[in-house]
Amino acid sequence: MKILGTPLSDTEIFLRREDHQKNLIRKLNAHIDIIKLGGGKGAIEKQHARGKLTARERIEKLIDKDSHFFELNTLAAFEMYEEYGGAPSSGTIYGIGKIHNRNFVIVANDATVKAGAWFPITAKKNLRAQEIAIENRLPIIYLVDSAGVFLPLQDEIFPDKEHFGKIFRNNAIMSSMGIPQISAIMGSCVAGGAYLPIMSDEALIVEGEGSVFLAGSHLVKAAIGEEIDNENLGGAVVQSNISGVTDYIMKNDSECLTQIRNLVEKIGRFEQAGYNRIESKLPQFNSNEILGILPEDTTKPYDTYELLARIVDNSEIDEYKAGFGKTIIAAYARIDGWAVGIVANQRSVVKTEKGEMQIGGVIYSDSADKATRFIMNCNQKKIPLVFLQDVTGFMVGSKAEHGGIIKDGAKMVNVVANSVVPKITFIIGNSYGAGNYAMCGKAYDPRFIYAFPNAKIAVMGGSQASNVLLDIRIKQMEKTGKEFSKEQKEKLLNEITNSYDEKNSPYYAAARLWIDEIIDPRFTREIISASIEYANNNPIMNKFNTGVIQT
Repeated sequence: MKILGTPLSDTEIFLRREDHQKNLIRKLNAHIDIIKLGGGKGAIEKQHARGKLTARERIEKLIDKDSHFFELNTLAAFEMYEEYGGAPSSGTIYGIGKIHNRNFVIVANDATVKAGAWFPITAKKNLRAQEIAIENRLPIIYLVDSAGVFLPLQDEIFPDKEHFGKIFRNNAIMSSMGIPQISAIMGSCVAGGAYLPIMSDEALIVEGEGSVFLAGSHLVKAAIGEEIDNENLGGAVVQSNISGVTDYIMKNDSECLTQIRNLVEKIGRFEQAGYNRIESKLPQFNSNEILGILPEDTTKPYDTYELLARIVDNSEIDEYKAGFGKTIIAAYARIDGWAVGIVANQRSVVKTEKGEMQIGGVIYSDSADKATRFIMNCNQKKIPLVFLQDVTGFMVGSKAEHGGIIKDGAKMVNVVANSVVPKITFIIGNSYGAGNYAMCGKAYDPRFIYAFPNAKIAVMGGSQASNVLLDIRIKQMEKTGKEFSKEQKEKLLNEITNSYDEKNSPYYAAARLWIDEIIDPRFTREIISASIEYANNNPIMNKFNTGVIQT
C-alpha cells in the first residue's frame, strides 16, 4: 500500500493554477446556465401559459425529491446550427435520475427549442442515451414532445445507419433484452417519431396536449384530401379509446409524471454485476485542491500522484510495477468504496532505472507493456477501469522504433479494445493522436467519457500541427509563384493556430458528443462512483479474450 500526497495549497504556483481553473469553471457554468434556458424565457413562458411544464421541470418532478439528476451531453450542439438560430442542448435533455431510489435513463424533448425538432446531433444524442441504457441495463423513460425531424437538415438525419431510424431499432433491441421502456406523450409526436413511444413497453398520453400520428392534419389533407383536426386524428382519446395505441390518458403533465412513478415503482429487481465495494473513506487531502495541481498551460508538467491523492480513498493505492514504465501509473485503489484499476498518464518527467529521462505524458514501450498487463489483470479480477488521460502520444524516433514502440502500443490498444469490464475515461489535459486510443478514447467504448475544462483533443498538439499546416500552405502557394513575407507568415500562422485551437477545445468535442460531459474537476471522485454504480446494473460480462498479441 502506498500513501500519496503532500501539502500544496499554500504555494504561489498552486494559487495561480487554482485561480486559472476556477475561471474555466466559471465560464463553463455560465454557458450551462444559458443552455438550460432552452429556447429562452419567452418560449418558457409560452409553455407555461399552455399549462405545460418545461422538459427540465418535468424531469425534476419525476425524480425523487432531494435527489440529483446526472445530466449528460448538456453541451450538445454548442455553437452549432447558428444559421438556424442555434439548438441549445440539441433540443433534447437526457441523463440518469433516481425514481423510488432506482436509476433510470430519462430522455425529454425540449419543446422550447424549435418545438423539440430533431437536428442531426439530436439523433446522435438520443442514440447515446439508448446506448447508455443498453450497456448498463438501465430502464429508460422518454418524455416525448417533438415536432419531428428538422426538415432543412433531413438528409443528415434520416437514412444512414446512425440516423433517426436506429432509435426505433434500439427500442426493439432493448425490449428483447428485457430493459423496461416507458414513454409519455406530452406534446406532439409526429411521423417516424411516433414509433418511439409505441415501441416502448407502455405509453401514456396527456389529454389536450399529446397527439401521435404518422401524418398530421395538413399532410393528410395534402396526401388524401381528408379534412380533420389533429385532436380527432390522433389525440389522447382517439389513440387510447379507439385505436388502443396508447395505454393511459392523463389530464395534465403532473398527473402523467405521477403515473410514471407509480408504474416504475412496481418493476422487479434485477441481478447486478457485483463489483467490489466496501465502506467509503475520504482522501486525506481535499478534492478541491485538484484545481491547484493542474497547470494553466497543458504543455507544462505536474505530478499525477498528487492528483490521485485527492481522488482515491484514504489517498492510498496499490501500485503495479511502480519502478517500471514510469510514464504510466497503474494502480489498484478504492474510490468511494468501489475497487478500481487506475491507468493514468504521469505528467512529470521521470527517471528510469538506467538513468534515462523520459518525457511526462508520453507513452514509451515499457509503460505500454505495463499498462497492457495491468488491464488484463483487471479484466481477470472483474475490476472496473478508470483512465486518466493526459497524453501527448507514443514516443517517436529511431530508438523508440527500433525498440518496437508500434508493437507495444498495439498490445495496449488491443487489450483496451477487448476489455470487458466497465471503462470510465477522464480527459484531464491533453489527448493527442494514438495516445487517445490507447488511453480509452471515445472510439474504444468507455461506458462514460468526461473531460476537464482545460482538456485538448486532437491528432497532435496545436504548436506542431500549426507549423505543419503552415508549411503545407506555404509550399502550395510557392508552386503558384507567390512568396510570403515574414509578417504574412506570422499572420497566417496565427490564423491557423486559432482555428486549430478552437477545434481541439472540450466545447467543440462536447458539442459533437465526443465526450459525455465537461465536468468540474473537484467532483471527479463522485462522478467515478456514480458511473460505477450505473455500470453495476449490468451483470453480463463477456469472456475476456485479446485475440493475437505479438510478444
